Amino acid sequence: MGKILDDAVDSGGIEVIIQNERDKTAPRCPHGPALLFEKTGNGEEKGRRFYACSACRDRKDCNFFQWADEQISEARMLAREEQNRSKMPLFSHQEYSSRFRAFVSLPLEQRRFCVDCQLLILPGERANHEKHKALSEDTTVQRLKRPSLLLCPLENKKSNAQYLFADRSCHFLLDMLLGLGFQNILCVGTPRLHEVIKLRNMEGKSPKMKSLLLDIDYRYCQFYGQDEFCLYNMFNHHFFDDEEAVTFFQDFLREEGGAKVVMITDPPFGGLVKPLANSFSQMAITWKNQNKVSDAGQMPMIWIFPYFFESRILECFPSFSMLDYQVDYDNHPLYKHGKTGRKQSPVRLFTNLSPKDIILPEDEGYRFCSVCERYVSAGNKHCPKCDTCPSKDGREWRHCDECGRCVKPSWRHCSSCGHCALPDHPCGQSQTGCFNCGSQKHKLRACPKKHNKRMIVPGGRGAPGLLKHIAGKSTTKNKRRRVT
Repeated sequence: MGKILDDAVDSGGIEVIIQNERDKTAPRCPHGPALLFEKTGNGEEKGRRFYACSACRDRKDCNFFQWADEQISEARMLAREEQNRSKMPLFSHQEYSSRFRAFVSLPLEQRRFCVDCQLLILPGERANHEKHKALSEDTTVQRLKRPSLLLCPLENKKSNAQYLFADRSCHFLLDMLLGLGFQNILCVGTPRLHEVIKLRNMEGKSPKMKSLLLDIDYRYCQFYGQDEFCLYNMFNHHFFDDEEAVTFFQDFLREEGGAKVVMITDPPFGGLVKPLANSFSQMAITWKNQNKVSDAGQMPMIWIFPYFFESRILECFPSFSMLDYQVDYDNHPLYKHGKTGRKQSPVRLFTNLSPKDIILPEDEGYRFCSVCERYVSAGNKHCPKCDTCPSKDGREWRHCDECGRCVKPSWRHCSSCGHCALPDHPCGQSQTGCFNCGSQKHKLRACPKKHNKRMIVPGGRGAPGLLKHIAGKSTTKNKRRRVT
């Protein structure tokens, strides 16, 4: 799910270029500084670099594209800046805060929330929303404290997919963080957790916790002040309010009076791992600088992502380990309990915290393995041959003596391939090659012989609308349509 560009990197299609320092010269789209990519596959333009949107991998959402060596005219630059301004929110964060104060001072019968515009409406603005769907009964003070229930979740898998923690997972995370002594929680793309923390403080529970939400969804500016919410793009470490937001962020990371800070993040599952890891590393550096921590110190972090990204995350953060806890979401069609979801959610916690210190709920079937010194799921049985609890997906895995490791229960050893695989796998073809044409130079997603001859490789996050560019089939018509 959402691994298109990562797969392209693996198969020699395109590669994201992570620079040691933030590229001040990178062109900008409405989502902030673009990411730099390089074509690594075969073709005349191999090695050529280009900039593309950091936050969207669907051309319909943002089709920004620019060759790195391309000279941009002043007229085109001005047109781009004008377009970027046109995509900005209607109001500044400060103006949104003033509007919120005016809104809550109104009697309930005068409050309106426009569902179509996702906007709190003041009395003088109703004429502009007459034909829109409006809510009044859901604008009580109690409901305004839970904006994630009022706002429509953004569910575009190719840009800003916004899946919200189920209450079960949310309360587990909060209880776990409290048990470990954390009082300052940096919520990166976790609006539901930020919400629960604020509600807990309003109820007067102790110890009191601080929370700062960093998210690209500007709608939360309506409900949270500048010291509670920063408009932020986690794929390029960009704060949209620039210096003011950066100051709030830095101040929050400063541990005072023994209050410990932990970052918890839940990125869109379609996001590239390397840009995310780079942003989180930049946060860790800021944390070290603010607290004068030695190079050996690490900012406590919890990264929530599907388990099949484990190798990529560990490549970026070798000190991380994956926990067995399965995270559920309220509005995801699969990653939740119930008739419409999977029995086992594939979403896990990756953290640099000690696994043995994180107690998973025994009433949900988790148990402590004294050999591995960590909590594991009920179906994750310790293998004496591997000397570990090997299961990644929650099911009981079995040991294959021929492979010398534990594998999924549905896999069988194939003597022709020399390893375990699904019984109906394409025998004799490497799992890393293309199952469509048999080539070892690309994967199925990138196969040029797929139906309608459309290459899928280049359309990953950060490279939207580049299908024809990468395939070497760019036309004058396409260039004219390209947003500048």
